[in-house]
Amino acid sequence: MAILIVSFLGIFGLILSTGLLLFYRDVIRERLSAIVDARMSSSGAVFNLFHPKKGAMEQIVRPFQNVLPRSTQEVSVVQKRLIRAGFRDDSAVNSLFGAKVLVPLALALLVTVTGLYSWSPFFVYAVALGIGFLLPDMWLTRRTSVRQLKIRLGLPEALDLMVICSEAGLSLDQAILKVSQELRLSQPEIADEFGLLMLEQKAGRPREEALKSLADRTNIDSVRALVTALIQADTFGTSIAKTLRVFSDTLRTQRKQKAEERAAKTTVKLVFPLVFFIFPSLFVVALGPAMISMYEGFDKYF
Repeated sequence: MAILIVSFLGIFGLILSTGLLLFYRDVIRERLSAIVDARMSSSGAVFNLFHPKKGAMEQIVRPFQNVLPRSTQEVSVVQKRLIRAGFRDDSAVNSLFGAKVLVPLALALLVTVTGLYSWSPFFVYAVALGIGFLLPDMWLTRRTSVRQLKIRLGLPEALDLMVICSEAGLSLDQAILKVSQELRLSQPEIADEFGLLMLEQKAGRPREEALKSLADRTNIDSVRALVTALIQADTFGTSIAKTLRVFSDTLRTQRKQKAEERAAKTTVKLVFPLVFFIFPSLFVVALGPAMISMYEGFDKYF
C-alpha cells in the first residue's frame, strides 16, 4: 500500500511539474533572462572596478601619442590591424603610438629602479627600449590571433544557426541578424562582425561589398570562403540553406583533418622529450647499480 501511495505521489508531481513548464514557460523564461541580465550587469561593474576606463587610459597615453612620426600609409596599416583585433575607436591609433613611447620609458625606469643597468648600461637600456618599442605590436598581434581563433572555432555554430533560420523561411539578411542577436553571449566576436555587417547594409552599402568588407576585417580563410560561397549563391540563385549546410560540413571535416594531422605529429614531437629527459633517467636507473658494483670491484684491486 505504501509503495502505491509513493508511486501515485511521484506520478502526480511529475505531471504537475510538466504542466507548470508548459503553461508558465514564458514566465520562467522572463525570470531566467532577468537573472542573466543582472549577472551580466554585475560582472560589468566588477570589470569596470578592476580595469581603467578608456578615457583614463587615453588621458595617460595622450602626451606621448604625437612623439613618433607617422605617415598616412602607416596609419592606415595600423588602423586595419586594430580593426582586426576588435578596436574600432578613433583614439585606438593614437593610443598604440603613445604606448610605443610610454612602454619603453616605463621599462627604462624599471631598469633604473631595480639596478639592472649596473651589469652593462648601454646593452641593458638598449634591450629595454627595443623590447618596449616592440611590445605593443606583439600584444596587438597576439590579440588579433586570439580573436581570429575564436571566430574560426565559433563559425560552424553560427553556420548551423543560419541554416536553421534559412530553412525556417528567413532571408539571408534576417538570418544574419538573428545569429548576431543569439550569439552575443556565446560568440561575441562573430556577433560583433555580423552586427557590423548588418549596419553596413542598413547604411546603404550593397550586400556583396559588405560581405567582402567582412572578409577583409577578419582576414580568415574560412570567412573568405564563406563570403565567396554566399556571393555565388546570391548571384546564381542557389539555395542559401544548402550552401551553408555544405560549407558547415566542410569546416567540420577540415577541423577533424587538422586534429588528425596534429595527432600524427605527436610521435615526432615526443622524440625530443624522450631523448633529453626520459632516456638519461633510464640509463641512470639501469646502469647505475652496475657502475657502482664495477667501481667497488676495481677499488678492491687498485
